Amino acid sequence: QVQLVESGGGSVQGGGSLRLSCAASGDTYSRNCMAWFRQAPGKEREGVAGIYTAGGITYYADSVKGRFTISQDNAKNTLYLQMNSLKPEDTAMYYCAARPRRSTCYFYTALQYNSWGQGTQVTVSS
Repeated sequence: QVQLVESGGGSVQGGGSLRLSCAASGDTYSRNCMAWFRQAPGKEREGVAGIYTAGGITYYADSVKGRFTISQDNAKNTLYLQMNSLKPEDTAMYYCAARPRRSTCYFYTALQYNSWGQGTQVTVSS
């Protein structure tokens, strides 16, 4: 059983920055792959960034590459998403997700993940 609790969302003007946190607990194997997803109203949940927690390998969606950074603090069992140069189109509910690693930790689809946090809202104004 994995528990995930996000924090750090809020409202910011375009060009600003936010850092999301995800406190994780539970079975380590079940969270070998962790990721951040987001979902805007009327849209599908999409992967933003992922990480292989044991090896530190990271993955990013093209839309956030160079602006967002996923990282982890293993001592605190916490996952982070540093978001810089935010745009109005980044507005969404952001979710932390976890799953066991199969062959890769790339976030092909939300269906791969069986542990989810409650989400934290990010709103970017123009």
